[in-house]
Order: sequence, then C-alpha cells, then structure tokens
Amino acid sequence: MINMFEVNETNHMIEQQNLDVRTITLGISLMDCIDADLGRLNEKIYNKITTVAKDLVKTGEEIERKYCIPIVNKRISITPIALVGAAACKTSADFVTIAKTLDRAAKTVGVNFIGGYSALVSKGMTKADELLIRSIPEALSSTDLICSSINLGSTKTGINMDAVKLMGEIIVETAEYTKDNDSIGCAKLVVFCNAPDDNPFMAGAFHGVTEADAIINVGVSGPGVVKKALEQVRGENFEVLCETIKKTAFKITRVGQLVAKEASERMGIPFGIIDLSLAPTPAVGDSVAEILEEIGLEYAGAPGTTAALALLNDQVKKGGIMASSYVGGLSGAFIPVSEDQGMIDAVLANALTLEKLEAMTCVCSVGLDMIAIPGDTTPATISGIIADEMAIGMINQKTTAVRLIPVIGKTVGDQAEFGGLLGYAPIMPVNNYSCEAFIKRGGRIPAPVHSFKN
Repeated sequence: MINMFEVNETNHMIEQQNLDVRTITLGISLMDCIDADLGRLNEKIYNKITTVAKDLVKTGEEIERKYCIPIVNKRISITPIALVGAAACKTSADFVTIAKTLDRAAKTVGVNFIGGYSALVSKGMTKADELLIRSIPEALSSTDLICSSINLGSTKTGINMDAVKLMGEIIVETAEYTKDNDSIGCAKLVVFCNAPDDNPFMAGAFHGVTEADAIINVGVSGPGVVKKALEQVRGENFEVLCETIKKTAFKITRVGQLVAKEASERMGIPFGIIDLSLAPTPAVGDSVAEILEEIGLEYAGAPGTTAALALLNDQVKKGGIMASSYVGGLSGAFIPVSEDQGMIDAVLANALTLEKLEAMTCVCSVGLDMIAIPGDTTPATISGIIADEMAIGMINQKTTAVRLIPVIGKTVGDQAEFGGLLGYAPIMPVNNYSCEAFIKRGGRIPAPVHSFKN
C-alpha cells in the first residue's frame, strides 16, 4: 500500500531536487486497424487513438493537482507502423501519410509525443520495413510529434548489417531534411539492439506485439534526488554509498507506482510497468554526470567513470525492483549528452570523448544518446558507430541504442540548439578513419554462441 506519508515525504524531493514523473505513456495496439485500403487504414488509426487516448492528458493533469507531483509529459506509443501498414503501403509516400495521421491524432488528444513509427529488423527486412525506413526523413521533417525507432539486432538473432548500413544513410538524410533547425529530426530517431517491448521513453517507445490492447506505463526520473542524498554521505565507503542510492531509488519508484495505479484506475486501462530511469534534463541539479562527480570524479569521463556508472545503474535497479513488482523498460541511468548539463561541461573540458561514452554504454541503461557530431560525417562512419554499439548490446545481452545527430553546416567547436528537454550540445569529434569496406560487406553478424539457450 502507498500512503500519504510517502507522498508527503516526496514533496521535498519535488520542490527542491527536480523529482518528476517524466511521462505517462499510453500504449495502444493498432493491430485491429490493419486494412489493405490506405484511406481506411488511416481513418481507423486516427479513430482508435483519439478514442482510447481522449482522457490521457486530462487524467495526468488531475493526478498532478491531487498529489502535487509534476508529470512532465503525456505520451502515446503504438504498434510498430511497419507491421500495421504492410498491407496498405506500397511506397514510402504511403507510410508518410500514416505519419501525418499519427501526428494529427497526437495533436487532437494533446500529447507531447507519439512513438512507434518503427520497424523490427534484427534478422531481416520485409518490403514494408524497408519502405518505412526510407520514409523516415520525410516523415520526421513533415510532422511535429512523431518519434521513430528501428531495432537492428538482438542477442538471439545477431545484427542485421544491411539495415545498419541503410540507417547510416537515413540518419544523414534526416539531418539534411531538418538542417534549418540544427538537424533536429535526428533527435527523434533512435536505433536499438535488444529493444524492450514496454519502453515508455521517447524516441524509442513503441507498443510491443506481446502487449495488451492498451496499457499504462510510467517513467520516473530523479537524478537531483540521488545527488542530494549522496551529498549526505561524502567520504563514506561503498557499502554506505550503495545503500543510499538503493533507498533513494526505492522512494522515487514509489512515486511512479502511485501515479501509474491512479492513472490505470481512472482510465480503466491495465497498468504495465514502471521505468525508473535517472534521465537528466538541462536544468541545473538534474544531472547524471553530477551524480558521478558526487561519487568522487572530477568530471564524467575521468578514470573510474565506467565503474561509478556501473555501481549507480545497478543500485538504481535494485532499489526499483523492491518498490514495484513491475519494473521494466530501460530502468537505470541514462547518459544523453545534450540533456545533461554535467555531460556538456565534461565534453567542453575535454574530459569526455565519444570513445569513453561508448565504454560507459556497456554498463548504463541505453547507449550513445543525443550526441551531436559534425555535419559532414559520412553515412559509413555513422553505420560503423552504430555497429559497435549494437555489438555491445548483442554480446552483453542488454539493450543498447544510438541517437546521433550529424548537424549539417556545423563542426567541432560549434554548438547545436534543440530546446526544451532536448537541450543543447557541443559538436563532438568522431574518428574519421574509414570503415566503408566493412560496412559494405552486407548480410548479418551472427548471434553469439551464448545466445543458444533453448
């Protein structure tokens, strides 16, 4: 049971330490909308979303007022559109019509984002998968609220290198389509290895085919709360450090549990999962990098960073699973550069490089996230970076992701401005030695030997 004492205890965290419920995400299955006629398909999609999600924003606002808990975003995730549109879409332009329908539906119900303009191609691509992927640049440049994700690999299937090559090209093309706004289209596009079905966080959210017809997922975030708690145990040993993180994560997760249960009851939709993620914002004091500094590092990126992040990630998960029976998604610590002022400061101090960030992704909860790179970076280099990150996920049986933003017209020393929760980012250098011959080979990197557990 969650009681008012727990709610009151969190008020201090909310008022002074940037604790928030980052999102209520309503997952909606569109499988029953499938139709061979494109016009009817779009009509069914619009009607289903606007019917099921009509009370989502209002419900979130009512819960905010009742408990004085800020709920920053109300979002929708949907069945991967490559599946939903396969029967009707014969061209990439057909898929773009669906993107525009989704955008219109999202605006009608008043949500911040809608995720699921997605394809799952870890072993191979259908014709529909390829058409959707090729439609991404136009879809993201002609809509406001659409987020797109592509799953390129998994521990069970290996890495689809044909899709990796294609996505390098698509990311550059998306950057070109949105170059007048610092290539912001790429900030709404993420590629995964081992993507979870129940992720409420954008840009990678989609409603998995194993989910119910509709589901309520909640994402909670509180880097500032964890940092404040660690300030009270400076100089203590690792046991005290770990217990402090774990107890704090427990309290944060209980807030999410309260909001999720309340939203589920009010909307009559089943509760899915709590995603407890230390997801930073550009606000001062809401930084994962500052937690790492509080643990004992001069800057994120200093020697010891990967170990400190591993410790943080593990204790957050341990605290979360004690607070809720249904912790899922990407729970743990996120390290997006543009959204974390401490990460930005570390990059500007030359303490944090792309290679160090890659090492950190071995132990964090997602991957190379919101990293701005020179606009003249080649598609093959981007594909190589993606392949490296997919390999980390595949071999280590964990979710990894890449959200790179080649900012057209800018180079190292410049800065990209995205605004809002997306923040700003210094352009980071990349290794420009060629991997083109590697990327051009085609086919699949096979699954590792330890994937055979049947």
